[in-house]
Amino acid sequence: MAEHDFNIDILEGEECPFCRRKTLTLRQAEREIPYFGNVLIFSMDCEDEECGYHKADVETTEERPPVKQSLQVDSEEDLKIRIVKSSNATIKIPHVGSIEPGEASNGYVTNVEGIINRIKKQVEFLRENAEEDSEKKKAKNMLKKLNKVLWGQEKIMLNLDDPTGNSAIISEKAAKK
Repeated sequence: MAEHDFNIDILEGEECPFCRRKTLTLRQAEREIPYFGNVLIFSMDCEDEECGYHKADVETTEERPPVKQSLQVDSEEDLKIRIVKSSNATIKIPHVGSIEPGEASNGYVTNVEGIINRIKKQVEFLRENAEEDSEKKKAKNMLKKLNKVLWGQEKIMLNLDDPTGNSAIISEKAAKK
């Protein structure tokens, strides 16, 4: 199956929940993810330039128990491990950062490298907006650590917790808690 060999249902001209204009596009696709199962991938995008609302999520087609997994990332090869993350999931890298659930949280299918890059963006934002030099230095050190992980020079632990069961670290290396 090619990367994009699946049908996408598209519904355009719906009312945006934020700007209330009829500029919202809804997308839904069902996809089989190896070693995980069938998932529904949803997204909402407001085409209004001033609004730009976006929301995405991933849900399994069958009910699953809550998920708690951890992964020791200790090689460049580990960066390729696939991660399914729903909007209800929390992903934490201890002493570095986290991706938390909430209104603005999105669901997506990515890999470990994608998660690290998302956390890097958060830390870069914190560094740029820090008022104290100590906060800037702490953020700078976190960025150095994340870059070393991306270069295969340092290890980290990645923890995933999803009460809905719609997320997973797809690897035999992942430990269930």
